[in-house]
Amino acid sequence: MIDKELLALLGGNKKYIFICAVLSLFGMLAGIAVTAGVCLALDGIIKGEKGISSYLLAGGVILAGALIRFITTILNGKFKGVLGAAVKKDLRKNLYEKLLKLNEKGAEELGAAGLTQVAVEGIEQLDLYYTSYLPQFFFAVSAPLILFAICAFINIKAAAVLLACVPLIPVSIILMSKYAKKIFAKYWGKYTSMGDGFLDSVQGLKELKIFNADAERNKKMNADAEEFRRITMKVLVMQLFSVTVMDLVAFGGAGAGIAVNLVSAGGLNPVLVLFLVLVAAEFFLPLRAFGSAFHIAMNGAAAGKKILTLLKVAEPEWGGDEFPDSSEIRFEDVTFGYDDKSDVIQKAGMVFKEKELTAIVGESGSGKSTIVKLLTGAKRPSSGGIFIGGKPLNMIAREIFYKNISLVSYDTYIFNDTVRNNFLLAAPKASDEEVWNALNRVNLDVFVKENGGLDKPIAEDANNLSGGQKQRLALAVNLLKPKRVYIFDEAASNIDAESEAVIMRNITALRNSATVILISHRLANVEGAGMIYVIKDGKVKERGTHVELIKKTTEYSRLYTSQKNLEASL
Repeated sequence: MIDKELLALLGGNKKYIFICAVLSLFGMLAGIAVTAGVCLALDGIIKGEKGISSYLLAGGVILAGALIRFITTILNGKFKGVLGAAVKKDLRKNLYEKLLKLNEKGAEELGAAGLTQVAVEGIEQLDLYYTSYLPQFFFAVSAPLILFAICAFINIKAAAVLLACVPLIPVSIILMSKYAKKIFAKYWGKYTSMGDGFLDSVQGLKELKIFNADAERNKKMNADAEEFRRITMKVLVMQLFSVTVMDLVAFGGAGAGIAVNLVSAGGLNPVLVLFLVLVAAEFFLPLRAFGSAFHIAMNGAAAGKKILTLLKVAEPEWGGDEFPDSSEIRFEDVTFGYDDKSDVIQKAGMVFKEKELTAIVGESGSGKSTIVKLLTGAKRPSSGGIFIGGKPLNMIAREIFYKNISLVSYDTYIFNDTVRNNFLLAAPKASDEEVWNALNRVNLDVFVKENGGLDKPIAEDANNLSGGQKQRLALAVNLLKPKRVYIFDEAASNIDAESEAVIMRNITALRNSATVILISHRLANVEGAGMIYVIKDGKVKERGTHVELIKKTTEYSRLYTSQKNLEASL
């Protein structure tokens, strides 16, 4: 009924659950006081009492009960709001911090769309589990016992029957819970996978149209949507059936208690009999409300399990050391595979010297992007080691490592914000003068000045910039503060010749002060590199300068010659 792991996520906010449950109990007792006041007034009417003083006590009880009920309802809502706000804030903070530590591993666990769904709607559903389900659980457990104690003084038999019927509701809930958990687990699985598929389809729409595969993708999306519709209908059927069962138990139990009360009333005051009849429903209302909250809880718990799964993912290990004096990077027999079946990188040995430009080249699928992930700490070798200045990469403190390394890739994300704020994300204390200097280095200062200055808004993913302008802006952001290591992953691909020349000029200039690593499919850009590594099938096939490699009739010279011939023919 209560998941200990989900409860542990609350931390110090658990107190609000018990406060809400206690307020609900006081509210129930206040409601019973109102009922008692009404019955007291009726008793006076039946006895024919005409003096107003006879009804003052009844009126006072009714007013006091109504006032307490009002106050407890307001406070209950307030504390639930406080609990909900604290839960959502803490969960989103924990989830965000976890994703930062996991790098891209978090996206691998749930997918980009799945992460969004869990972080937004999933946490909203889990919030209902904490604010609706858990307080109602403790209230529903306590309320029948308190009511039994009150009613037992009037009619022990009727009170015993009512209390005996109460457990039938949780029994029906328990019987449904195992089935419900499976249904909601499948529901969230289908929900996140459908979201991932939709996002992939939208992002790859251009490619789908180019390869005339959009009609086939449309069929798959329709099939996924139909599967999701079916699982949603199963959820609704299960909920309706469960509610029907609980209503039958609640009304049946209340009816049985009332019947016993009427039969065994004997010489009881009719007003006391009426009081028991009115209170009989209160035995079942808390559990009935709990049963309704149960369905919300199962949906929230299923989302919570997704969050817990992500929070439990093992993080890459980092040490606490400072960045070494030398920024030279060494790969020593580095092997890495995304699964146990095959290795993408096999016993790679490479040296990326300080104050030198080192290039990595190779055909698509050779393993270049995987090497970038290893260099940035996003992935760790299965065997072998990566060393910076002679120190193992994982011994350096995570924050210090990322302060000293910069990655500019072909798909560097530019945020939907102003030009200035995109720079301030990289360096919060940067001055406008430093930003203009960085823009000047990539020949973007004139363009920015003529188009709104540093307050110019950047559209989503820089859609109001050309491809070359976007890449130059990404480079400028990374040039704002000096770094010890710069990695350029196809940073000059698919852009205009002017932008390519600007980017390559800056890359060449950086070699005088840092370790610079260039990954490029265009071999003309790596001619000036101090060392070139040629990757094929995850192995370092060749190494040397451009002059040394071009003399050999091997992989590099073949790629270089074919590219030169292709460019000459265009």
